[in-house]
Parts: sequence; C-alpha cells; structure tokens
Amino acid sequence: MDNAAYWLALQRAPGLRGRVLARLLEAFPEPRELFEAARGGALPGGLDAATLAHLRSPDWSALEPDLEWLSCDGHHLITQGDPRYPPLLKEIGDPPLLLFASGDPRVLCSPQLAIVGSRHPTPGGVETAYRLAEHLAASGLTITSGLALGIDGASHRGALAGGGTTVGVVGTGLDRVYPARHRDLAHEVVENGTMVAEYPLGTPPRAGHFPRRNRIIAGLSLGTLVVEAARNSGALITARLAAEQGREVFAIPGSIHNPLARGCHALIREGAKLVETAQDIMEELPGSIAAARPAGDLDGHRPTQAPGATDQALDADYQRLLDAMGFDPISVDIVVERSGLTAEVVSSMLLILELRGHVATLAGGLYTRVSRGV
Repeated sequence: MDNAAYWLALQRAPGLRGRVLARLLEAFPEPRELFEAARGGALPGGLDAATLAHLRSPDWSALEPDLEWLSCDGHHLITQGDPRYPPLLKEIGDPPLLLFASGDPRVLCSPQLAIVGSRHPTPGGVETAYRLAEHLAASGLTITSGLALGIDGASHRGALAGGGTTVGVVGTGLDRVYPARHRDLAHEVVENGTMVAEYPLGTPPRAGHFPRRNRIIAGLSLGTLVVEAARNSGALITARLAAEQGREVFAIPGSIHNPLARGCHALIREGAKLVETAQDIMEELPGSIAAARPAGDLDGHRPTQAPGATDQALDADYQRLLDAMGFDPISVDIVVERSGLTAEVVSSMLLILELRGHVATLAGGLYTRVSRGV
C-alpha cells in the first residue's frame, strides 16, 4: 500500500483530531506503523470503538478518488511528516494532518499576509483590499485568503495584479470551486501560487468547514489584515485565531456610520494595529520581510494614498462636489444641500464621476467616494 494511502486513511479516522491525534503521531510518526499496531492490538487506551474499527480495517476503496487526483501533475499531498509542510502552520494548536495542494507547494513556506473581510463589501472596501494586496505582493509578501466573494476575491486579484504570489485556502475538496463564479480566479491562483484544502476530494461546502478553514488561513500567515467586517463576520474569527496563535492582527478603520467598519473598530479596541498605509503593515513584520522592498517605493509613490489624492486633476466644480460629499455614504439631497448646486446638476456630475471611477453607488440610492490609490 502506498504511504500516501495510509495518511489519507488516517485523515478519515473518526474522532481523531487535536491532542489525541498529536499523541498518536508522536508514538507512531509513520501512519503505516499506526495501522499495523491497531491490527495487532498494540494501541494505547482511550480511543473509542469507531476509531479503533477504522484503524483496524479502513475502507481503502474510499481513497481511490484522492489517489487518482494525486497522480496528476501539479497535485500534491503535504503531510505533517513532509518537509514541505509549512512551519508556521505546524505551530498552531490544531494543525491539519495533511494538506491537498494544487499549484506550487513551495509558496506555502513563503512569508504570507492573510487579507480577509466581508463577502458583501462596499466599493471602497474592494478597492482598498485590491490595492493593498497589489502593493504588498509586489513587496514580496504572499497574499493568503479564502477565495470567497468580496474582500477575499479582491485580495487574490490584487496580489495577481502586483505580480506576486497568492494562496487560496478553501473549505471544500480541491475538485470543487466555491463559489462557482470564482472558477477562473481559482485557476489563476493555481498558476501563480497554490490552492490548498484539508478536506478530501468531493467534499462539498458546509457551514462548519469555513471556521476550520479560517484557522489555516491565520496559521499560514505572519499576520492577518481585516479590511471590512461586520460584528458577526467570519473574518473576525480569522483575526482572533491569529491573535491566539501569536500572530499580528491589522484592521482598516472606517466611517462610524458604516456597519462593515464595526468589526474592524472592535479589533482595534482589542489591540489590532490600525492600518492606513501598506507601510503600517510592513513595519510590524519581521525585519527581513520589511527590508525586502520598501512598501512606499512602488511605482514611485506610497501605495496607500489618502482617499481622493488623485482628485486634484478634476476641475473646480467636480472637486467642490467631492468635497461636499465627504467620506461617508451620502444621498443626492444632502449633496445638493451642501454644495449649493441644483439637483439636476448634481445628478449629472455624480454620473460622470461614477463613470470616471471617483464615486460608486450603494444600496438605497446612496453614493460614496472611491479611493483612487491604496
């Protein structure tokens, strides 16, 4: 029997996780030895009947899809006994027994920053995640996220745009892409980094998988950045897991009127570092990373500019309108009141500003300014 098959069979053993699994692996570093000991009745006590039954007689046929997938180029099985297993991930309290990886597994041992946030962000949140990921990836950090809609997807795309590497950690088997609309993005991640999962082939998306997926995102990374998150966001789980693992936690502040800023504000109150520029992140990471390439020396400017920094190229009337908007979501009526312009003129100017990428529409007929450089 192939050695990989024993690791795969061990992964499927019911009731084996955490300290129990760690204790067994300490006694039997090679799973083959563990299965042989089980058949010979030489295992330590404390294992339940279902676990023992599996270890004595696993269903080898159930492993065939995984083994077939592993026979393809670019597909890898990285176990805790493999030198390619990420050292940072091994340090967490409940490291995955193994990882399925598609792409270049060496990326998993590179310096990584997790960027996470809402699945339903504001346009400004998407822009912020994209630009920060773009500049940080160009500075030498691998950007790690969960391939979800919203901030995750923007972070992966930003890393790709920056010519860097990115890691996608998913809560399904690697033969599935969830959400399906990110199929093309998943292919790009594989070509410019790696996709990883701890779940066997054929595993569908289930709610309980994603919190466990989050521990891997945090565990792979030197730090976790939350861009936008409501108070009950899963991104906060990732950030708090990072803090428990002794990793850095960063958060982007926002308007007090934006419900997606409240999770970030809560993290900042709990000790997360407030981030306004990419340099704020780089200076907190190990010196060898921060020195790789100055984050403020990308394309001749600092990667994070104040919102509206490029608005100076607009004529006086459009700048007046943007100044009247401020930085919170705002209705047309309030813009009219503040600017002194007519409703007809304001509506026309907002349309032009939206087409130029300076403002974006939100639900409820509101408008918001869009950062033009982050």
